[in-house]
Amino acid sequence: MKTFPEVASAPAETPTRTEFPAPKYRRILGADRSQLLYWATIVILALLVLAPVVPTLYQSVMDRPLYEEGGLFTLENYTRLFTEAGFGQVALNTLIFAVMTTVMTLLIAVPMAIVVVRTNIPGRRFFGAAMQWPFFISSLILGFGWITMYGPAGFASVQVKRVLGFLPWDLYSIPGMAITEAVALAPIAYVFCSNALRNSDASLEGAAQTVGAGPFRILWSVIIPMMRPPMVYSSVLVFSMSIETLSIPLLYGQPVDITVFATFLYKNGLQSIDPDYGILGAASVIILLVTILLVAVQAKLLKDAKRFVSVRGKATRPRLLDLGWIKWLSVAFIFIYVVIGALIPILGLVMRSFTKVFTPLQNPLNSLTMANYQRILEFPVYVASIRNSLIVAGVGAVLVSVLAVVAVVVAKRSTFRYRKVIEYLALAPQAMPGLIIGIGLFWAFSFLPFNMGALIQGTIWAIIIGFGLRALPSAFGSISPAVMQIGEELDNAARVNGADWMRMFLRVLAKLLTPAFVAAMVLTFVVMMKEYSPAIFLGSAETNIIGTTMLELWVQGNTGSVAALATIQIAITATFVGIAGLLMKGKKDA
Repeated sequence: MKTFPEVASAPAETPTRTEFPAPKYRRILGADRSQLLYWATIVILALLVLAPVVPTLYQSVMDRPLYEEGGLFTLENYTRLFTEAGFGQVALNTLIFAVMTTVMTLLIAVPMAIVVVRTNIPGRRFFGAAMQWPFFISSLILGFGWITMYGPAGFASVQVKRVLGFLPWDLYSIPGMAITEAVALAPIAYVFCSNALRNSDASLEGAAQTVGAGPFRILWSVIIPMMRPPMVYSSVLVFSMSIETLSIPLLYGQPVDITVFATFLYKNGLQSIDPDYGILGAASVIILLVTILLVAVQAKLLKDAKRFVSVRGKATRPRLLDLGWIKWLSVAFIFIYVVIGALIPILGLVMRSFTKVFTPLQNPLNSLTMANYQRILEFPVYVASIRNSLIVAGVGAVLVSVLAVVAVVVAKRSTFRYRKVIEYLALAPQAMPGLIIGIGLFWAFSFLPFNMGALIQGTIWAIIIGFGLRALPSAFGSISPAVMQIGEELDNAARVNGADWMRMFLRVLAKLLTPAFVAAMVLTFVVMMKEYSPAIFLGSAETNIIGTTMLELWVQGNTGSVAALATIQIAITATFVGIAGLLMKGKKDA
């Protein structure tokens, strides 16, 4: 059989693919730039959080001020705190005040959230927006307004006393303090409860209706149990904020010798000629531990919050409940809160700023004047306080929002080993009262080497650091949901195309998070514009802000100038929020 030699066949031609080298990114000191960002974030957050805490703990166990040499370790400060300083009565007053404030806040916020979101009351959208108005006003300004209208010599009080012959309320008491603070804090609890109601599945209510349940039975058996998580969260938050608040207890409690935690620190630290820093440190540690415990309790109570989940894949549009004639009582209740609780005191304060004397015994229109504003504009120190507030809120809003964006992205979208630590550090300041941040940073600056503390203490930057630390949890919480809504496939697509984590963050996430970043800046600006308590210990005569200046003028009895400054602060906040609202109109992500 004849055989033929095998002929090797030529391989078929295949298209060649050009291989591009993977992009190389500059390494800084031999390290990956993403890792440097991770570590820089955690170091900055750790320094900010630990700076006020560590000196406070140290001072509480030292027998002399930190700036004096030769200090010895001692626990005597805690013993003297509860025996000599009368701290037991202070703790009792604080507990009563915080409990009453929390109960009143829930009694205001929870029913209003239910009737606005789940019932067919007229003007639902208007009342929903009006319920949040007091959030943009600091409790200090609200307290001034309440005294102007409802104090012993207030405009409304004089009228009521003329008609009834007596005054049926006492503003300078713990219940008076609690109701004013509740009005200021109710918008916070309302937002938590109303958002929970909007996101819940209404099919459960529909099921209750099919078996014959009426509106009130549905409210009591279905809606209120589903609101337990936001009620618990807002209760603990309001309770902790009541413990640390200074404005209302200072305005109402100090004239009648009612002392709570915050006013105890204020009187023994700032107003004392010879402050006892050991007792001040021990009291600060006690308050800090209480607030940390409250945050831990909050996390524990909400650990099983999934039991209350009602939002599923087939959620239905809620059917508004008809309360019948009861809806008009609901409208009246909301009207009383918005008008009597917030609007009238603020309008009274504004009116006081334009009058020489504000009393019903004389027609206010006959005593109109611009002297209060002229006095503010004539004294450079008052003008400087307005300028300082704008600088602190403006610069601080940008810096805090940038830090919050980076912290959220590293905590939620990176592979950093300690990303959970970053989240804890960013949220930790919510357990730190403003006065303790001010006191702690005051001591921390004294520890800085090369006399650097003297260059920071009393400057605008010291106040920005203190206020920024207070506002950081709010900014972090504002941006975090927006990051979690962005699908991770966008990150993966960028990484597949050769982008490192830093480039992915700058080119992808940063652009998508722009609306959330702007919203965080607005929120941070409002929070820092309202803040004042850390500045009591961090500021100086040259760096006073509106809040501290108002306190000084109030102590001097210059209520007209206080009203003028308060009106200016309200106008600044309203203008900023209004402009921001117009710029973000139509951007749902913001």
